[in-house]
Amino acid sequence: MITLKEVKTKKDLKNFVKFPFKLYKDSKYWVPPIITEEMKTFDPNENPVFHDAEATLFLAYNNKNEVVGRVAAMINWLEVKGQNVKKMRFGWFDFIDDLEVSKTLLNKVEDIGRSHGLEYAEGPVGFSNLDKVGVMYDGFETRATMVTWYNHPYYIKHYEALNYNVEKSYSESSFSFKNVDPKVFVKLNDIITRRYQLKALNFTKTSQVMPYVDRMFDLFNDTYAKLSSFVAVTDIQKEYFKKKFIGFVNPEYIKFVVDKDDNLIAFAVVLPSFAEALQKAKGKLFPFGFSHILRAKKNSKSAIFYLIGVHPDYQNKGVHALIFNEFYDTFKEKGVETCVRTPELDDNVAIRQIWKHFDATVYAKRRTYRKNI
Repeated sequence: MITLKEVKTKKDLKNFVKFPFKLYKDSKYWVPPIITEEMKTFDPNENPVFHDAEATLFLAYNNKNEVVGRVAAMINWLEVKGQNVKKMRFGWFDFIDDLEVSKTLLNKVEDIGRSHGLEYAEGPVGFSNLDKVGVMYDGFETRATMVTWYNHPYYIKHYEALNYNVEKSYSESSFSFKNVDPKVFVKLNDIITRRYQLKALNFTKTSQVMPYVDRMFDLFNDTYAKLSSFVAVTDIQKEYFKKKFIGFVNPEYIKFVVDKDDNLIAFAVVLPSFAEALQKAKGKLFPFGFSHILRAKKNSKSAIFYLIGVHPDYQNKGVHALIFNEFYDTFKEKGVETCVRTPELDDNVAIRQIWKHFDATVYAKRRTYRKNI
């Protein structure tokens, strides 16, 4: 018999965060989070998403009082009330290969959705578009990144058995930096710069980046506004992400493009790969985890394209060439060997146009699933 327990105490939350450490203890592909940071994600005093969203976390226990599953049931009220999208979100959904466990967890998610008059449940997703998304259905023998979930292959059959249908599909891809031919975007860089009077911005200090960060998130909102399930980043979230993430990114890995009036019209944020460092850290910053992460920040040979966007007025005009032209020089100097693209919606035509000159290989695929409730 499976028993559900709502997470209410700090001990419960730690059990929630640590469950995947047990589930994936023998996996060389799963990348653990930093436990303390993951716990802050669900702390309303730490994460400003709770100004406009709510979450209820559940743990599933077997008759031996062992944790055998978990789920976060979320409602983003900006989405529900502002966009009239009656969606119950769920994520952080992990479970042993027992249909009773996954069914019990999702039944609770659906119950909460119905109690709020929502029409369907979708997951796995986070609170917003800046969170992890999707359950893997292909690419299980590739290591996850710090910004993606990893899961066992059996997860898919649970969604299907519980009458969930595919809602969205995503692809992750990579390409070898040594195979990149800079001639195409070097030529485009010169043409586009002159034609539209644009300028690429490079940085060596985080303090140089900060004056542009609010505008970057505004542009992020404009760039992705037309995508399904997009929820805009709020002002209070901008401050949160500035404090939590921007200082963690190498300033050389942030590129902006501005017009003659200094209006921001394109951006890209790249992260060094922290996957191996996080595996070595085993969920803890101390005593050695922090040093592993600092070494990865300085020496990683893989670059993860985390965010990239071009203002709608400049899409399909080759503006991305300015960004790649700058990154080419940076990556060459840093000795980058592999470039990785995080999950991209398969129906996002604009993003495919950005990458059309790169010979990328899809290495993993994922989906979200939906069920009317």
